[in-house]
Amino acid sequence: MYYTKNIRILILLILVNIPLLSKSQTEQDALMMPQRNLCVAGIVGYSSWTNYYEGTFKRDNANIGRLSTTSAMLGLNYGLNKNVNLIASLPYVSTKASQGTLSGLEGFQDLALYVKWRPIQKQLGKQNISLFGVGGFSTPSNDYNIDFLPMSVGLGSTMLSARMIVDIQRNKFYSTISAGYLLRGNVKIDRPAYYTNRQINSNEVEMPNVGSFQFRTGYRSSKLIAEASLVNMTTLGGFDIRKNDMPFVSNKMNATSAGVEAKYYPVNNTLGLNASVWHTLEGRNVGQSTGYSAGILYTINFKSKTIAK
Repeated sequence: MYYTKNIRILILLILVNIPLLSKSQTEQDALMMPQRNLCVAGIVGYSSWTNYYEGTFKRDNANIGRLSTTSAMLGLNYGLNKNVNLIASLPYVSTKASQGTLSGLEGFQDLALYVKWRPIQKQLGKQNISLFGVGGFSTPSNDYNIDFLPMSVGLGSTMLSARMIVDIQRNKFYSTISAGYLLRGNVKIDRPAYYTNRQINSNEVEMPNVGSFQFRTGYRSSKLIAEASLVNMTTLGGFDIRKNDMPFVSNKMNATSAGVEAKYYPVNNTLGLNASVWHTLEGRNVGQSTGYSAGILYTINFKSKTIAK
């Protein structure tokens, strides 16, 4: 279950590893919300970095010091039927630098909508195998500033996404592998020209698409889910940050991160608690961030009750 928010959403440097729904049956996990059940998730997160990758060169920047990001997000997941879920999310993001003169920004980021489909669920011996397909759409919820990285709250691109997920569970232990592709629309900046690896006399910026791969493994029961994860994001195009320059929206942004996550459902799967921690192992034009999140999940059952006569 991720984000993807997006990835799980894909915010340059400061948010590249923040999971959006963290865990409540999201567009990137191998769980489904039951039919006519609605999960409401409130997630808060924090991440920070002092070192970042300028291309492949790892460095710090005294003009920024420690760059920190806090986020709060509302997520909804509705079980249309046992094999189709409808998912929506909207995060609020705030950024801050500990040194220098750059002022942080804050505001709502991108509204994301997903359809999650489970066409296959088979029991083979002691193993339960499930296949999922996910289609998504996200777009900026407002006209936030995208040309002030790394302080911007997002990249401002309207995106279409597709993801395939394979989950294998044996008893209460499972492994999940998924691969996704993100098609990003062009964005416009508030200046008539800019430089990438050449001069471009236009305010329209061509955004590179993104591929992602995720592996998760752990323990899954009706009350407790605990897992370890490895997540890779690779930008299919773009260019490196130039020496001592600011990042740009169409930079190549690659990152590999590892994390652990736990979810506990103390009240009959109605109320859930979630916590996660992650760290960027290596990257390109991203911050080497460490972060954590915590959340509360509440499920509402809309199934009609049968009244005994």
